[in-house]
Amino acid sequence: MKYFFSFILGIISLHMGYSQSLSFSVNGIDFKMVYVKGGTFQMGSSDWDSFSDERPVHTVTLKSFYIGVTEVTQALWEAVMGYNPSKKKNPNYPVDCVSWNECQLFIKEICRITKKRFRLPTEAEWEYAARGGNYKNKYSGSNVVGMIAFMDDNSASTPHIVAQKRSNEFGIHDMTGNVWEWCSDWYAEKYSNSKNATNPKGPSNGTEHIVRGGSWNCIPRVCRVTNRFKCAPDGYRDDLGLRLVLEISSK
Repeated sequence: MKYFFSFILGIISLHMGYSQSLSFSVNGIDFKMVYVKGGTFQMGSSDWDSFSDERPVHTVTLKSFYIGVTEVTQALWEAVMGYNPSKKKNPNYPVDCVSWNECQLFIKEICRITKKRFRLPTEAEWEYAARGGNYKNKYSGSNVVGMIAFMDDNSASTPHIVAQKRSNEFGIHDMTGNVWEWCSDWYAEKYSNSKNATNPKGPSNGTEHIVRGGSWNCIPRVCRVTNRFKCAPDGYRDDLGLRLVLEISSK
């Protein structure tokens, strides 16, 4: 298969008035990454509806990065890998039924094609991006989950085309609902960096990896931006996919 790759730097997205994005195309399938400026935030939750593994709330400082405007679609996965593993097939749905291990193979291949440093987000990067700079919202972009997410009340028990719901403040879609999203970190029952952490990457080992964001079959409590879930690295679900991060060179 011949791959076509294009890289356009400096495209300014007018969404939300300020977001800078990068556009890519792999074998004719386009996708965008939005710039997330680094900063310091309070990670986790001690709200009444939080779970014990969301605590303690702790200070995290992150460097800037780019993150996918949407989850990886079935079309992009197939353009890179040559097959579509998803249960309910639609090129514009997020890819699902992909294990953490398979995601690493996808990332290795898309990095080879594009010559860029894509990877899964760390758990801290994921939560920071999902919050969109608004630390009052329970969900990614709103306190009204139906405005920004496909979940159990409005999904008709199926995934949906990406970016159909309103984005969050950073211009990112579907970080709440549609499909769960793999993170790079191993899961631990409490945060391994519970004080002041800079670019944390989670525990050095474990048996399950973090997944975030909830999905089309989740209740609102599970879809909160601070909620944590996990899955074995060789496990997969029909409501679990991925979103890419692009590293910014320090040179």
